[in-house]
Amino acid sequence: MDQGLPLYQVDAFTDAVFSGNPAAVCPLASWLDDALMQKIAAENNLSETAFFVPQPEGGDTDFALRWFTPKTEVDLCGHATLATGWTVFNELRFAGDVVRFSSKSGILAVRRAEAGLELDFPARPGERKTPPAGLKKAIGADVEAFYAADKPMAVLASADMVRSLVPDSEAIVALGGDGLIVTAPGDDCDFVSRYFAPHHGIPEDPVTGSAHCVLTPYWAARLNKDTLFARQVSARGGVLRCRLGGDRVFISGAAVLYMRGRIFP
Repeated sequence: MDQGLPLYQVDAFTDAVFSGNPAAVCPLASWLDDALMQKIAAENNLSETAFFVPQPEGGDTDFALRWFTPKTEVDLCGHATLATGWTVFNELRFAGDVVRFSSKSGILAVRRAEAGLELDFPARPGERKTPPAGLKKAIGADVEAFYAADKPMAVLASADMVRSLVPDSEAIVALGGDGLIVTAPGDDCDFVSRYFAPHHGIPEDPVTGSAHCVLTPYWAARLNKDTLFARQVSARGGVLRCRLGGDRVFISGAAVLYMRGRIFP
């Protein structure tokens, strides 16, 4: 490690720096100690840092992939997977059109696509439930529906309501679950969303690919269409094209390099 470790910072779900969701990507020859990877992620202080290592040739996957927030390891992350795919194709000069990763959420793929890159992720549809006590306090708005899911989801009446809400982070943590998605019909797209994950040290995630594993099945059924154009209307903002295919969600977006360097942990 005398020469340090390579580190890339890539803005995902955007074609311009300073927008989308920034992820740190760290290629490794073999896994570091978990505690060290967590410290690196905390030092980077981005919503996610992705670490990946090569897998044996001839196997089902090309790399193994893990993701860490500043506080903890997570089991699925979209924007950091997109950023990792971009790094593999553009910085490591991977020759194929598809790179496959083994992860805690199974095998994930990133493909070259017209809109940049396409993620192949599991669909994670929610189940409609009575809104939990404290939900209105958490987001300061009435909800049309609430869905229990891997990432719980509140449905509001309009895109303007989603854009203007001011969340209460402590109240969101008190709801339990993996943060909170808030969504509504779009005014210049099929749907908009925001995602809040203060329990992971992320008051608001700029653009969340994994949230669209919940959002895409819902909006595909509601709008009776399998291909959707979405915006995540955080301060940085991001654009996603989503397609439902059985029990998989395909999420396309662009990515752009912000920084390359070396770290010396």
